[in-house]
Amino acid sequence: MADARSPSDRYRQGMSTRRKVLGDAHVDRASAASTPFDQPFQEMITEGAWGTVWSRSGISKRERSMITIALLAALGHDEEVAMHVRATANTGASREDVCEALMHVAIYAGVPAANRAFKIAKQVFEQMDAGDTGGGSHD
Repeated sequence: MADARSPSDRYRQGMSTRRKVLGDAHVDRASAASTPFDQPFQEMITEGAWGTVWSRSGISKRERSMITIALLAALGHDEEVAMHVRATANTGASREDVCEALMHVAIYAGVPAANRAFKIAKQVFEQMDAGDTGGGSHD
């Protein structure tokens, strides 16, 4: 964290969950790329997204993964789609799950959004099959 404060419990939980979902290599890259300018943002997403939403017990990581991919695809956030498709290796969401989530995107958010996301997912799965863990967003 940027100042002398010790990390909050929510931050520690968030970092643990973030590492479980995105993997240590991704989180280490994001942390290394962080600067004083974006450190408050990194803290906020670690506490909010990862320590609050992703750490809740109401639904599984697999289900959260599917929801997240669908939302990101619907909003056209391509780098984030790729990052969360890579994360399916850790969340338990299968390729069939991703396909089903993107089918929902086609109906509820539009065919062009789903078409773009299918292309991204196919590319990411090909990279994963080839052993490439990829880079991507600093989320």
